[in-house]
Amino acid sequence: MKALVISRLGGPQVLEIRQVPEPSAEAGQVLVKVEAAGLNFADIMTAQGGYPSTPKPPLVAGREFAGVAKSTGKRVMGYIQWGAFAEQVAARPELLWPVPEEWTAEEASAFPVNYFTAYFAYWKAGLVGKSGGGSRVLIHAVAGGVGTAAVEIGKILGMEMYGTSSSDEKLARVKELGLQHGINYKRLDYEGAIKDITHGEGVDAVFEMLGGEHTAKSTRCLRDFGRVIIYGSATGKQAQLDTHGNQHPRTLAYLPVGKT
Repeated sequence: MKALVISRLGGPQVLEIRQVPEPSAEAGQVLVKVEAAGLNFADIMTAQGGYPSTPKPPLVAGREFAGVAKSTGKRVMGYIQWGAFAEQVAARPELLWPVPEEWTAEEASAFPVNYFTAYFAYWKAGLVGKSGGGSRVLIHAVAGGVGTAAVEIGKILGMEMYGTSSSDEKLARVKELGLQHGINYKRLDYEGAIKDITHGEGVDAVFEMLGGEHTAKSTRCLRDFGRVIIYGSATGKQAQLDTHGNQHPRTLAYLPVGKT
């Protein structure tokens, strides 16, 4: 079968379409004929060697997909650690979900990584349920895949949402989806902006995927007993946190990245 293979670590030039062996379903796995696969920032990180758990190249890229289960003929969408950019995949049944009848394969293939991550972030922050409605959430990279999903889910949950992005154009697009407060971090310091908008109170949760100095800055945007949910490191830098300078009742929580 054909697959998009990471031949070595690097940029787009390391991707090659190759003939590779068809996967064999191990005990309990399901073979799926892939119709579409989603492209995420995590795939870029994989190609660049950003995840310590990634096997050495060559390997097939891709984490989310939609297609047809060969054993049942039913349409499914799913998640695997890597290997989705291929004509077939072998997936665990608990990581496969039925595709709504009105969805295209392309739409379904773009759902698992972004929307499940965003929903789990809300759940991890304790904001899913009646008690969470009206809570304040700061979403970094709000115009990205997970950010956009977090806005759409947050609107359903009744969140008051603040989002950071690099341009007013991106923020305008996400405001159409329900974002109430957009912060262009190239023009404004988001820590100061959050304090100004909330009159010094801060937010209940921050969805943080930048890493580096932003982890500490994010904690300073919190209300007491607020939570920072960490699910990535787009800067490629380890989280920096001064525990002495942040001695307030706040919580850090981590979502597993690149694991099934």
